[in-house]
Amino acid sequence: MSDMNTAMVEKYRNSFLSEVEANVEEGEWVKMCMQCGVCSGSCPFGPYWDHPPQELFMMIRAGKREAVLSSESMWMCTSCYNCIARCPRGLPITHIMHGLAHYAKRLGLAPKNQQTMKFASIFWDNLTKKGRVNELQLGLKLYFMNGFVEGIKTALCMKEMGMSMLMTKRMSPMEYFGGHSIKDTKGLHAILKKAREIEEAKAKQF
Repeated sequence: MSDMNTAMVEKYRNSFLSEVEANVEEGEWVKMCMQCGVCSGSCPFGPYWDHPPQELFMMIRAGKREAVLSSESMWMCTSCYNCIARCPRGLPITHIMHGLAHYAKRLGLAPKNQQTMKFASIFWDNLTKKGRVNELQLGLKLYFMNGFVEGIKTALCMKEMGMSMLMTKRMSPMEYFGGHSIKDTKGLHAILKKAREIEEAKAKQF
């Protein structure tokens, strides 16, 4: 093999595609996309994506690292799974989208103030405290995630539902300070800490 060919092979091995395969959930499937566009046509939010899934996959293969990881596109995925159900090759597109979003956030490259990312962060922080969601805390934080004024407006719009939940004992103000917990929260936190350490070690390779 010539020096030029060797250099090309090494460049390919160190490409963004290899990074995605190593760090993104189901990332090894990206190279299997045949660019048919069925995923984009099947997505309810298809017209609103900056880069639909098949375009993101092509950008990954083209080494467009910054453009992909700073994109809002993968944050648009709502996990409806239409794309997976209809993909001719059965690519786990939903998983890849969430994997890309998670990887971009971990690297600090995700777009700032993105609404879905805000929701995901608030939900994750709530869930990991005790291993179960505190619905009252979660709801209030989501109401106010875009500021105090927006939170008050949202609360007023939802006041009838809130009162109904209180009257039927589906919600109690005391839940805000308590809530359900799994038996071994320390074990859960240890698992999550170890997972973060593994992910950070992988990220340093790139």
